[in-house]
Order: sequence, then structure tokens, then C-alpha cells
Amino acid sequence: MHGEKKHFRYMAKNTAWHDDYWLLLMQAYLTKPVGLKPVYSRIMVDLSLELHITPQALGKRMKQIAQLSTPRIERIWKTYSSNPKRLERAVGLLRSMKGFGQESEFYEGVETVETFERDFRPLQEEPCLMPVMLIIILDLYFQLTPATMVEQTPEVKKTAKLLDIKPETVVQVLDVFQICDPYLQRSEITLSPLLAPCQNVWQRMADKEPEQINDIAMEYAQYFS
Repeated sequence: MHGEKKHFRYMAKNTAWHDDYWLLLMQAYLTKPVGLKPVYSRIMVDLSLELHITPQALGKRMKQIAQLSTPRIERIWKTYSSNPKRLERAVGLLRSMKGFGQESEFYEGVETVETFERDFRPLQEEPCLMPVMLIIILDLYFQLTPATMVEQTPEVKKTAKLLDIKPETVVQVLDVFQICDPYLQRSEITLSPLLAPCQNVWQRMADKEPEQINDIAMEYAQYFS
């Protein structure tokens, strides 16, 4: 029964793809520098949020564009690849259609996983932060010692610059992660509103090695580059 449910959810996700979406993905592909875009680049993530399709799924389909893997893609390529204004008009018309980007009808009655979308939404507790930013700061956490989790540390400044936030905010998150870290055994109570979202990220990453967290953080960093 569990396997059937997973299969049903997978099929529902596939249903969300419309052939018209090739136009949007091709426009992203043709955006300079022309070619495959990193899965978590801003252009790919923004399109993922718009279409409610994971960045990984869009990345696989973009590879199909690069390979001209189907006759349909070849036709679209011949029609639009050398005429960006025509492609822009077609994409504009698609986006103007009523209900575009609203896939609720495909998910009615189906349990869906929205983790990637939540990860790129501002935190209610601190709108200047998103869960992906907390993951990047968690990666930094495992590279530092508590004594170096201060605003003056070069790595803290570099992370703050990447995320376009203040070093002070990075340090605040690092301090909360110290509360989450069972190895530090810090029992003091914190009233930080960031405790719940930081605990959520810590628990999500708890079964991963620091090297794995670093790999994930490096991918997410593409969004801010």
C-alpha cells in the first residue's frame, strides 16, 4: 500500500508538466550564457516556483533541449532558437493565460511534497532569511568553532555577502545552531524566533555528514551567485 501511494504521487507530479512549458524552459536555456543552467541557479528556481515543478525535474528536461532529444523539441528549437523576440512573445502570451502556474487541479486529493518551494520562501520569523540560507549557514557552522562564530571572521563576512545579509544576522543563526547542537550540550533557553526554523533545518540534515551538507550548500549557493 505504501508503494502504491508513492507511485501515485510520482504520477501526479509528472502530470503537472505541460508541453507549452518547453517554451519557458527554452527561454531559460537561451538566456546568456546560452546553455544548460545550474539546477539551483536563480533562473531555474524561479521557473520551478512558477510551475510548481522541482528544479531537478526542470534540469532533466533542459538536458533534453540541449540534446534535441525529441522531434517536438527539434521543431520548437527551429521555430524559436534564432528568433528571441518571437519566443518572448510566445512566452508572454503563455504567461498571460488565465490560471497559468496554478496546478491545483492536478494535485486535488493527492498528498504533495512542497519542500523545495518552502525552502525558497522567506521565513515568517525573519523575512530576510529563507530555509536555503539557513542550510548554507549550517554548512558554515561545521567549518567553524564557537570562538570563531563572530562577525569579524572572514568566512562569516563572505557568507553574509553571498546571501546579501548582515554578518550580524549570520552570527545570530550560528548562535541558534549552537543551541541545536547536541554535542555542545548548551541548556540555556533562547527566545530567538529563529529557534524553530533552525531546529527544522538541523533535524533535516541530522543524518548527513558535513561533506554532504557542504555539497547541498554549494548547490543552493548557485541561487545567490
